[in-house]
Amino acid sequence: FLTRHERKIFDDLKSPHLKYWVPFVWFGNLASKARKEGRIRDSVDLQTMLNEMNKYRSWCSLLFGYDWVGIPLVYTQVVTLAVYTFFFACLIGRQFLDTDQGYQGHDLDLYIPIFTLLQFFFYAGWLKV
Repeated sequence: FLTRHERKIFDDLKSPHLKYWVPFVWFGNLASKARKEGRIRDSVDLQTMLNEMNKYRSWCSLLFGYDWVGIPLVYTQVVTLAVYTFFFACLIGRQFLDTDQGYQGHDLDLYIPIFTLLQFFFYAGWLKV
């Protein structure tokens, strides 16, 4: 949460990248000031708070790093090719037997492969997401 004054300072700060680190700097300064004023009684408590804040800041930095590096196009192309190849193989491999041939245990023949279609919709939808 920011006050209007803090929001103005945050917006006026010029940075070519994300400014996720600014509140962490503010927190560190306020925590040090609170220690000097006696609001935080023990340096161990201050150190624990700053360690937790640094851990959270490093997680934000890691998340920023994931956003910074894009997934190479080759990976998406390989996954797309693998999904469509899998379903092409399913279309051939999951066809039902001809009931006129009289195979034992294959009395029911479905004209629409329901589960293969469901699987295709789930995988293709997942791929698009």
